[in-house]
Amino acid sequence: MAFKEKVSALLEQALQERPSLFLIDLTISSANKISVTIDGDNGVTLQDCIDVSRAIEHNLDREETDFSLDVASAGATSPLKIPRQFKKNIGRTLNVKTVNGDETEAELTGADDKQIVLEWQAREPKKIGKGKETVQKKAEVPYSDITEAVVVIKF
Repeated sequence: MAFKEKVSALLEQALQERPSLFLIDLTISSANKISVTIDGDNGVTLQDCIDVSRAIEHNLDREETDFSLDVASAGATSPLKIPRQFKKNIGRTLNVKTVNGDETEAELTGADDKQIVLEWQAREPKKIGKGKETVQKKAEVPYSDITEAVVVIKF
């Protein structure tokens, strides 16, 4: 079994033992630097990272292949990449950029395997008379149209 396949199998096994965790990214450089980014339905603890790291490291032989290993959680400002991350963040405010260049800051009110639902308020000119009125907006955005989506952190 090739080194990359062995690492992938060990990682998959470690995540199966921890169903609340899921993989965001796995990269293995030509110099065998393994970088794993994980997220969890209830967040990721330091212990989660240690457990996943040990599950991989203790089953690889450094005498056979020298490697370095980095297991980290997706940071608070990291872009959302997979549907499971969007589902976990329903109710939070996102900044979403789309392929046509639009950028929207709105509340994520829904997410499934194909798209997300955003809702926000906007000021628009009144249909009758002068001035503006606040209107409720809603948009369904397919994942294929999203170039970047980041949770907006408010203090």
